[in-house]
Parts: sequence; structure tokens; C-alpha cells
Amino acid sequence: MADKNQFGAFGARAEIDTSLGKLGIYRLRRLEELGLTQLERLPYSIRVLLESVLRHCDGFAVTEDDVRGLAGWAAARGRDGKDFPFRPARVLLQDFTGVPAIVDLAAMRSAVARLGGDPKRINPLIPADLVIDHSVQVDFFGD
Repeated sequence: MADKNQFGAFGARAEIDTSLGKLGIYRLRRLEELGLTQLERLPYSIRVLLESVLRHCDGFAVTEDDVRGLAGWAAARGRDGKDFPFRPARVLLQDFTGVPAIVDLAAMRSAVARLGGDPKRINPLIPADLVIDHSVQVDFFGD
């Protein structure tokens, strides 16, 4: 019998062949086949969030109940007070919010180094891009 993790939660993981080799995908249609959702009734934004929850379902940080809860989303129900784990692939910060985040990381790394730890262990779990659009002064250009 195949390992459950090979096919992901709900058997939704599949592989497709590409010119660069095999690529793993998570099929929302599988949740529909299991009667957990009706994809055509879900807004695209909820489908994107559902795919993320399904992709990260590990039984610990993201559970099958989290997937079921979001798959059963209904606009008429309104906000039911339930949270779901949100695991974006990347975070984009503009300078107003990004600079304080970078300063916090630098301060934590300094504190760990002062305490004798390895400052390289302090890193965000999710890649972050910082966009600075007007806080940079250019003194020389083209030299």
C-alpha cells in the first residue's frame, strides 16, 4: 500500500510531467470528488486559500479539519469566528512596514549573538521581499 503522504491529505497530491521534470500539484477537484466542497460556488480568493491549506496540511500546524472547514466556506454564513492557518509562499513588505521588521530581525540576531548563540538561526520562516520605493537617497549615479 502506498504511503498516505505520497498522495497528500485527502489523496489530493498528484504529479504532472513538464519539460523540466515532474511537478507536484494539489488538486482541489479531489475535495469536490469527496463531497467536501463545490468549487464553482467558491470565490477565487477562497480557492487560493483552500489550495494553500491543502498543500500545507501536515496534521499538526495545518489539520484535515482546517481543510474541511475552509472547503465548506459559505458567504451566507458570514464570519463564523474560526481561524485557519495562513501560509503564504512569500511576503511583500513596503518600506513603511518592512523597515521595522528588518530592524526587529537585526535586533534579535544581535541579542542571540550577545547571549552566545548563532545569529544565523534567526530567520523568517517565509521568504520576504522588502520594497523600498522612496526612502533611498542616491548620491552618485552611473559611476
